[in-house]
Amino acid sequence: MNHDTRTGGEPRRTRVVSTHSVFGAPCWVSLTSRDLQATQDFYAAVLGWRWRSAKLGEHFRIALANGVPVAGIAAVASMWQMAVAWTPYFAVPDADVAVSRVRERGGTSAVGPLSFPPGRAALLADRDGATFGIWQGELVGNWEAWRQAAPTFVRLHTRDAFDAAIFYGEVLDWATGQPGCCEVEYEGGEVVLRSQGDIVARIDSGAVEAAPDPSVRPHWQIHFAVADVPGCARTAEKHGGSVLREEDTEAILRDPDGAQFTVTSRRSR
Repeated sequence: MNHDTRTGGEPRRTRVVSTHSVFGAPCWVSLTSRDLQATQDFYAAVLGWRWRSAKLGEHFRIALANGVPVAGIAAVASMWQMAVAWTPYFAVPDADVAVSRVRERGGTSAVGPLSFPPGRAALLADRDGATFGIWQGELVGNWEAWRQAAPTFVRLHTRDAFDAAIFYGEVLDWATGQPGCCEVEYEGGEVVLRSQGDIVARIDSGAVEAAPDPSVRPHWQIHFAVADVPGCARTAEKHGGSVLREEDTEAILRDPDGAQFTVTSRRSR
């Protein structure tokens, strides 16, 4: 929901933002884990999140940053034989159409589309095996607030950035010129996705002139904006996580269950 405060004593008006008006961009991130309480404790310590229950049941929680819903946690990795991982979800106007496009282009459908009022979702993989989700319906909470409070962006590490951009562009209607769609550019050796002028995703496959690297395991990496990268890294280690790589403005971390994510300095956004 998107809220506008009017002057002159008028009541606050509420505008529903849906995947029909804004589509192709990341609109949510979700983590599959094994231990719900341990996961909550870890991310509360590292990212300062608070928690609320979710309508889906006792194995699910919604993470809040300064009161804004920013992520979902599903402690179903063992129960459903799923990998422990962070997954980005992209807004689509029609989940069935998006799933059909994925299959037609050599991708796979793992789950769905399933109904999760007020929308529908599916868990998919591109033709190189990178997992992502799609969401059709009303966007969670205040979408503009989510864009500011949640990930800085998501990045796809893959073997061929241009081939991946074509796949996702055809599935998610990137660069179609339709109102609300995302624009695709090439900047600094990466394919860059913009939504309403903001960078919301990047696709990287290394040096442009290099052949696709067969050793790369394609995956989407979630980047969370934080004020203190070194502080997050030390806290992650203290609470059972690990630091895979650390620089001044960015660190790749692993939570106790094994899920990887990146913390990026707000100053470098």
